[in-house]
Amino acid sequence: MKNTNEQKIPALYRIIPGLGLLRSGKTGPGLFYLIAFTAFLLLLALRLDLFVISLRSMYTGLVLLVVSPDNFRQIFSAEMLEFWVASIFILLVPAILSTQSARSCRKAMAEKEAPEVGELSLWQLGMRSFKRNAISVVASVVIFVLYSVAFLAPFLAPFNPYDQQDFLVTAYQPPFTRLDALVLAQRRSVTIPLRAGSDYASRLTNALITDSQKLKYRNHDYSLKFVNTYSVKANEILFRQGIREKSIPISELKDLSAGQEVSGDRKPGFVITRTFLLGTDQYGRDIFSRVIYGSRISLSIGFLVVLISVTLGTVIGVSSGFFGGWVDNILMRIVDVLIAFPALFLILIIIATFGNSIYLIVITLSFTGWMGVARIVRGQVLSLKEQEFILAAKSLGLSNLRIIFRHLVPNALTPVIVAATLRIGSIILTEAGLSFLGLGVQPPTPSWGNIINEGRDSLLNHWWISTFPGIAILSTVVCFNLIGDGVRDALDPRMRG
Repeated sequence: MKNTNEQKIPALYRIIPGLGLLRSGKTGPGLFYLIAFTAFLLLLALRLDLFVISLRSMYTGLVLLVVSPDNFRQIFSAEMLEFWVASIFILLVPAILSTQSARSCRKAMAEKEAPEVGELSLWQLGMRSFKRNAISVVASVVIFVLYSVAFLAPFLAPFNPYDQQDFLVTAYQPPFTRLDALVLAQRRSVTIPLRAGSDYASRLTNALITDSQKLKYRNHDYSLKFVNTYSVKANEILFRQGIREKSIPISELKDLSAGQEVSGDRKPGFVITRTFLLGTDQYGRDIFSRVIYGSRISLSIGFLVVLISVTLGTVIGVSSGFFGGWVDNILMRIVDVLIAFPALFLILIIIATFGNSIYLIVITLSFTGWMGVARIVRGQVLSLKEQEFILAAKSLGLSNLRIIFRHLVPNALTPVIVAATLRIGSIILTEAGLSFLGLGVQPPTPSWGNIINEGRDSLLNHWWISTFPGIAILSTVVCFNLIGDGVRDALDPRMRG
C-alpha cells in the first residue's frame, strides 16, 4: 500500500512539503508545512554566508578540539555555540518537515482509499480531538514559531544585542527608525590575537578565531558611525551626531558601491542605511534583536524547569504511591512542608545566598515546583495499582521496576502532561518577574524581564522599550495556557464527547 500511494503522489508533491496534503484536502496541515518549509529555505538563502561560516567554524572547532583542546577552550565562546546550534536547527527542521509531510500525505491518501477501521488508542483519540480544537492548534503553531525564533536568533537578529553604537544618535529611537551610517575603512578590532606559529594546530586556531570574529560581527568586518546628517565637502564628509559637528576624510571611509557615481538621490557608497524595527533603548541597542535573543532565555528556562520538576515529581509520586507505608509517609510529609513554605521567599533566599545566574535560577525553580506533580502522580498511582492489570502483573512475578515503568507511569501521564503544559507559562512569568526585580538574568544578557525593567523609567516617553517584550511574554503565556486547555480537553473522555 505504501509503494502504491507513493507512486500516485507526483514527484513535485513529494519534494515540496505541504503540496500533497493540500491536494488531499488537508488545508491546515498543508499550509503549515508549506509555509514553514518555505520560511526556513528563505532564511537559509538570506543568511547563506553566516550559515557557511558557521558550519566551517563548527568543523574547524571539532578538529581543533581533537588536535589541541587547550587552544579550543581559549577560543570557544557561547556566541559561537549559538551559531552552531542555529545551523544544525536550520538543517534539521526542514528535513523533519519533509518527512512528516510525506508521512501525513501517505496516511491521508490511505484513509481515502480504505477508511480506518478498528478501535483507536487513547493517544490517537486524544490527538484527533486536539486537532479539532482550532484555537489550541493555532497556539501550538505560535509556540513552534517562538521556539524556532529562539533557536535561530543569531540568524534572525539584524544587530548584535550587546552593541552600544553611537548612542548620541541611536538612543531612544522609535520603531521603524531609519538612520544613516558612515562605513569606516578601519576594520573592527580582533578581540582574540592570532597565533604566530605555522603548525597545523596554529592554523586551525587562527581559522577558528577568524570565523568567530565574522560570526560575532555578522560577517561585516567594517565599523559604522551613525550620523544624524552629513554632507560631502570636497575630500571630506561633514556630519553631525547629536549636538556635535565633526568631519572625516573620505579616504578613511570604505566605498561599498564599487566606484559607482553618485547622482540624484542616490547615496554615496560609503553611506548605508540601517532600520530599527522596534526602536532602540537608552544605549542605542536594537530592541528587536534583544527581544529575539531574550526569547532564548525565557523559553529555555520554562522548558528546562518544567522538564526537571515533572521528572522529579513523577519519580517521587510513583515511589510514594506504589510502595506506600513509611516511604509514602516520609515523602508526603516532605511535600507538605515544601508546599507550606512560600516558594518566592525560598527563591529569594537562595539567590541572595549563592548569587544569581541562569543555572541557579533553573535549579531553584525546578526544586520548588515539583510538589504538585508528585501529588497528582501519587493519586493516579494509588488508583491504578489496585486495577486488575497491575494485580495480574504482580501475579506473573514481574519486577517492581517493570510494573512501574511499563504499566503505571504510562497510564499516569495524562494529568502530568496537562499540568506541565500549563506550568510552562507560570515559570516564564516567574523568571520574567525575577529578572524585572534584578534577581534573575543579569544585564547586558537580554531577557524579556530585564528589558522591561530597563524601560520602566521612561515608559511614557519611550513606550516601545517595555511594550514589545511585554507583548512577547503575554503571547507566550496565553499560547501555553491555550495548549494546556486543548490537551486537557483532548485527553479527558468526558470533554472529548
